[in-house]
Amino acid sequence: MSGLHLRGVVLPEGGDPRDVWVVNGRIRTNPVPGATTVSTGGYLVPGLVDAHCHVGLGAKGAVDLPEAVEQALADRRAGALLLRDCGSPLDTRPLQERLDLPRLIRAGRHLARPKRYIKYLGVEVEDPADLPAAVAEQVEQGDGWVKLVGDWIDRGTGDLAPLWTEDVLTEAIKVAHEGKARVTAHVFGEDALPALLNAGIDCIEHGTGLTDDTIAQMARNGTALVPTLINIENFPAIAAGADKYPGYQSHMRDLYARNTATIAKAVEAGVPVFAGTDAGGGIRHGRIVDEIKALHGVGMSPTQALGAASWAAREWLGFPSLTEGAAADIVVYDGDPREDLEALRHPRMVMLRGRIHA
Repeated sequence: MSGLHLRGVVLPEGGDPRDVWVVNGRIRTNPVPGATTVSTGGYLVPGLVDAHCHVGLGAKGAVDLPEAVEQALADRRAGALLLRDCGSPLDTRPLQERLDLPRLIRAGRHLARPKRYIKYLGVEVEDPADLPAAVAEQVEQGDGWVKLVGDWIDRGTGDLAPLWTEDVLTEAIKVAHEGKARVTAHVFGEDALPALLNAGIDCIEHGTGLTDDTIAQMARNGTALVPTLINIENFPAIAAGADKYPGYQSHMRDLYARNTATIAKAVEAGVPVFAGTDAGGGIRHGRIVDEIKALHGVGMSPTQALGAASWAAREWLGFPSLTEGAAADIVVYDGDPREDLEALRHPRMVMLRGRIHA
């Protein structure tokens, strides 16, 4: 039986270097006779995860498939080998057929109300009562995730406001769960969160409006948070362009000013927090290391921040790490990223599905 052989410190367990073998794209923990040694020394990390990105989205809406491929390749070069695509206007299922591209978990398209989200990006639900039916359609289109727009600017009131009532959300999330899908929602402000959490949502994206009460509720429920910290850095520019809506402008600036403290409280409370860049549109792909460092900056230890973009995120999404029979998605680093996260910028080897790409 032929195969490949790697030796190094295997994270997250650490300790002394050990041997890992790869056969037919799968991890083997027992010796494989005749295996070719492809890496010795260094640190073997389960493939990184970008848990919030948008493959197929550009600054002006959907891109073509070749550009979507380039986006995915940028993520692969950064070591991100598993991507949770949180809504895309492009049908990216053809990318899932390519063995050289990161694994892609698709959430279908955003579900929003008319004129209450970015034009052309989502599916606009005219009647809020139709949300459960729209969710059922997206369950069929996606890979076990549905993405809602929880809040957005209401130009009538001039500030962030919820799009859905709790009763509609409860029924819609029930429909998703019956279809074996999880539901997540874009939320910037405070007001949309209670209804979403009471309705049983599985994850919150961004979460800049979290309060002590909603953080405590997320911690009790095990509701995940993907704070997309590098994208929140855009809030000052968004506010600067919103002079027509001074209430919204002030609100966005306030959310930005306290975001580090907000997410630090969520981490401290035990909310499951995972790394997502929000790449696509205004954020370029391949920036997962920046997000990991930002998570460290809000209070995660280097090991926690790395886990939020590797082994912990993989477990949350249903993908095992470097264990017997798991997919051979491995990134090898010369330096210990638990000691210096900058080591993550210099992968010595990227192995995806047992194939070496860098």
